[in-house]
Amino acid sequence: MKTLFKIIAYFSLVLSLNVSAENMQKLGSFNVHYMAIGATFLTPEIAKTYGIERSRFNGLINISVLDNTQQGNPAQTVSITGTARNDLGQIKKMEFDEVKEGQAIYYLSQIKYSDEETFYFDLTITNGKETQKLTFKQKFYVD
Repeated sequence: MKTLFKIIAYFSLVLSLNVSAENMQKLGSFNVHYMAIGATFLTPEIAKTYGIERSRFNGLINISVLDNTQQGNPAQTVSITGTARNDLGQIKKMEFDEVKEGQAIYYLSQIKYSDEETFYFDLTITNGKETQKLTFKQKFYVD
C-alpha cells in the first residue's frame, strides 16, 4: 500500500497544474512543508486508515517539519497549534494528529468549508527549543 505521503505528493503534482497545493517555508531551523487539499482527493482506503472524513466539504491540512541544520533534513517531532479564519471573520481552532510512517512524520488536521471559501491559517510550531509561526491562506472548492 502506498504511504499517505506518496498519495498526497501525487495529488500535489496533479493539483500543481491548476493550483499550488504544496508549499514550503524556511522558518528558523525548520523547513515546513504544508498543503491543503479537499479530502475527496484521498482514496477511501487511505482516508479510512488515517481516520479522515472524505466529503466534498472537508479539507485536509498536512504539515511536515524537517530540520534544515542536519544532514538529510530529518523529520522533526513538533507540536502545532493555531487557528483558521475565513473572510467573514469566523475562527476555527485547528487540532493536529501526528502520523509516523518509518522516518517520516506528518501532522494532519481537517477543516469544514463551503465552496470557494478562503481560510487564513495562523499556526504555531514548536519542538520545545524553537517556536516558529506559519501563516498561509487556502481557497477551497467543492468538487
